[in-house]
Amino acid sequence: MTINETAALIRADRQRNANNYKSQLITFLFRVANFFYFSKNSSKTMWIVGLPYLALYRIVVEWFLCVELPFGCKIGPGLIIDHGHALVVNKNTIIGSNCRLRNSTTIGCKVTDIGSQLPSPVIGNNVDVGSNVAIIGEIVIGNNVTIGAGAVVVKNLPDNCVAAGNPAKVIRNIP
Repeated sequence: MTINETAALIRADRQRNANNYKSQLITFLFRVANFFYFSKNSSKTMWIVGLPYLALYRIVVEWFLCVELPFGCKIGPGLIIDHGHALVVNKNTIIGSNCRLRNSTTIGCKVTDIGSQLPSPVIGNNVDVGSNVAIIGEIVIGNNVTIGAGAVVVKNLPDNCVAAGNPAKVIRNIP
């Protein structure tokens, strides 16, 4: 990832979070940490320079702002974090463009009986995740999906739908 690509992601996030300063701060810190983290593949020097920042990121974002958004996540532009508190995202999760995550949401993987982790969810573009949602396991959430508050998603969701409940079920298709 280049500096220009990172700057474009920061601009897209900032634009989508115009009046949400906490979300702007979290997404900015995430994008910079994400840049340093993925620079290890191309520049060992940049990786080493970024190590103190990565440690600071974890302290500020996870401990003080109470958002576990690992710097190794792959997240498209335009991320919105509403009411950024108690948000937990697994480091292997992939999130598309223009997604909205709300408070008390967990996006994670299943752990086997022997302690190994199965793959994390893949979330499409334009997904709106309500508060207190759990998205768990090796599942795919389609594009243009709305997930209602309190839902527990353990199975794939198709494109263009609204899902709610425990376990989450499609309650309406969006034309």
